Amino acid sequence: MEYDPTRPKWMQIADVIRERIATGEYPAHHLISEVRMEQEFDVARGTVRKVTAALREEGLIVTTPGMGSFVAAKAASSEG
Repeated sequence: MEYDPTRPKWMQIADVIRERIATGEYPAHHLISEVRMEQEFDVARGTVRKVTAALREEGLIVTTPGMGSFVAAKAASSEG
């Protein structure tokens, strides 16, 4: 992914994840892996945590301690 230098990387990654949820590429209950995001987008864990925090605040994902972050059922069904 090529990043726009005028916007923070975490915002650009969040846009990609939002799009994947909206198109159904990431359906309800799909695991949003922080490790995979770090690898795919070549960013640090802190950047990924900002992404998940923003998506959680928007109600697009839910996080269960010890299990991970998943696409919220409401988010997947209301998008599109």
